[in-house]
Amino acid sequence: MAKLVLGCIADDFTGATDLANNLVRAGMRVVQAIGVPATPLDADVDAVVVALKSRTIAPAEAIAQSLDALRWLQAQGAQQIYFKYCSTFDSTPQGNIGPVTEALMEALQCDFTIATPAFPDNKRTVFKGYLFAGDVLLNESGMQNHPLTPMIDANLVRVLQAQCTRKVGLIDHTVVARGDAAITERIAQLKGEGVSIAIVDAVSNDDLLRLGPALAKMPLVTAGSGVAIGLPANFGLSPSSQASALPAAGGLRAIVSGSCSLATNRQVLDFIQRGGAALAIDPLRIAAGIDVAAEALAWAAPLVANQPVLVYSTAEAGAVKSVQGKLGVEEAGAMVERTIAAIARGLVDKGVRQLVVAGGETSGACVQALGIAQMQIGPQIDPGVPWCHARAEAAKTAGGAGVHIALKSGNFGGDDFFTKAFTVLA
Repeated sequence: MAKLVLGCIADDFTGATDLANNLVRAGMRVVQAIGVPATPLDADVDAVVVALKSRTIAPAEAIAQSLDALRWLQAQGAQQIYFKYCSTFDSTPQGNIGPVTEALMEALQCDFTIATPAFPDNKRTVFKGYLFAGDVLLNESGMQNHPLTPMIDANLVRVLQAQCTRKVGLIDHTVVARGDAAITERIAQLKGEGVSIAIVDAVSNDDLLRLGPALAKMPLVTAGSGVAIGLPANFGLSPSSQASALPAAGGLRAIVSGSCSLATNRQVLDFIQRGGAALAIDPLRIAAGIDVAAEALAWAAPLVANQPVLVYSTAEAGAVKSVQGKLGVEEAGAMVERTIAAIARGLVDKGVRQLVVAGGETSGACVQALGIAQMQIGPQIDPGVPWCHARAEAAKTAGGAGVHIALKSGNFGGDDFFTKAFTVLA
């Protein structure tokens, strides 16, 4: 087998596929593992992305899981480690981005690393250390209403410093524009000032490509998925259509959505307005003990043979807060995740072999419910969202056949994503 060059640790499942998608587009053959594998790597690939569900758990547990992933990747011979978080820098003053970064730095004996969630293809840019989502600051983008990790400050130096014991600095756009030599010089200057972690500006893919060579000898890189486009060239790799080849798709088609992001709200509405078959589930009915999953599967059964079906709990911010007020934030989220995961498993049992899942936490719950251990990364649907294929032995509920699955971050994808996704596999 080829030597594993890049080992990646992602803090949620959709983020893992987002990263893997960019690596594949840049020429790497990639496998995504769901959780830390119990056995050695048995695939001939250039990179492995270990997908954790650690974004919103307690910092100590996030650190422990990330270090477990690091040890496994090191045992497979990974030459460089990449810690991947969301392009909206989802976190709280307690973590988990800062604590996990510092734990990985200590384990790798790494005295300096960078941090940037920039992903221009998805309109996430960093300028003078401030994160923009489209044309507005992060805290004006809707992320200030996130049910678990509301982002009320767009200054990433300030946000990350609140989570870290090490000093955080900035490599601004004027340095990045001058290329990798200037970036390397700035890193040396920051290290001399006692800085251990630097937020990096990037407003275009050209900025990320200029950053790439400067990271070639860095043991640890932390970023969203955007930085990934500049790393494969450091290992002599270039884009190839073969990197994204998947087995032929077949079977029934379905979508399940637990995301409450503005983007997913628009996608649900677009699907319905196009005449798609859609069913909304009510968290309060789940809390009342009603078997909502069974109801949804009974609704889907006569429809899914002829068209894609959508089951969703997506709602506007006000409705989400109302439910959280009645049930509690954690219980409301976990309850919906469990229900949608049960629906996803039931749909696959009914013959669905092309499944779109919207929402990071929802994706984690669904993948675990389906018994998927690893996925091969395939072609991109929209920036940050590829189709994947779960090997036959990994999808225990699929009757021995493989399942094509797309795990969509809530904020990603165009309004027509739910319709467009299936045309990519056609």
